[in-house]
Amino acid sequence: MTALPFDGAISRYFQEQAPKEVRKAIGNAGKDDILTPSFPYREEMKGKDYDAHMEALQIELARMQAGLRAQGKRLIVVFEGRDAAGKGGTIKAVTENMNPRQAYVVALSKPTERESQQWYFQRYVDWFPAKGEIALYDRSWYNRAMIEHVFGFCKPDDRERFFRQLPEFEQMIADEGIIFLKIWLEVGRAEQLRRFLDREGDLLKQWKLSQIDVDGLAKWDDYCAAIDETMTRTSFTIAPWTVILSDDKKRARIAALQTILRAVDYDGKNAKAIGKPDEKICGGPALRPKT
Repeated sequence: MTALPFDGAISRYFQEQAPKEVRKAIGNAGKDDILTPSFPYREEMKGKDYDAHMEALQIELARMQAGLRAQGKRLIVVFEGRDAAGKGGTIKAVTENMNPRQAYVVALSKPTERESQQWYFQRYVDWFPAKGEIALYDRSWYNRAMIEHVFGFCKPDDRERFFRQLPEFEQMIADEGIIFLKIWLEVGRAEQLRRFLDREGDLLKQWKLSQIDVDGLAKWDDYCAAIDETMTRTSFTIAPWTVILSDDKKRARIAALQTILRAVDYDGKNAKAIGKPDEKICGGPALRPKT
């Protein structure tokens, strides 16, 4: 039998430390059941409905990329969210049929010693797009407001400096004419743990797990407080947050693609094919469950 990553720490947490209601929800759930009581749907979107809509959206994404390239426009999309909320899968859905020469994913690892001594935003700016390019950030400078804060990786003064500098930083992005979107994927506690358990037991998914994921399981409430504060302090008029409830990955991916496509003007845009994001799962910060 293959050893579980982190010595089975996720399974142990499920069995010994997870809240009773979380264990019960996971134990009683069927494969397609939605675990979060406040989620507006009880079952996942049907595959055939998802495939039909996704095909149309992929065609629009190809048109959008061609339009950006022809017009010399630049696009930045920041994907943030809870661990296992579906950022990677959503980004993959965006880039699936794109030309990788003009569309790329920015997923930065822990700062090097030199980077840790630079201006905090500097290493993120290094990856900003040139004309005709699309940069998709799989986590971003918002690490400082949430992950670094929750785990004590930054000092309170550093975090406050981040919040002070952030409005002007994002204003400069807008002033540059860069199309700039911030997407937050929100997943319920039971669903998050179910996804972690699935990754732990699947050799093809174990690489997705990290020590941060394991240690973060017991910090749910700390994350909630950090996320609430960040949403309150950083949803600017020029750079608002789009929140997508992602307990159903299919619905979440469709809403994310629609959000991006609706934000960009390009020749041949088919608004009917794109459609409007489902307001039950896609909106502003107020859509997040109250903590």
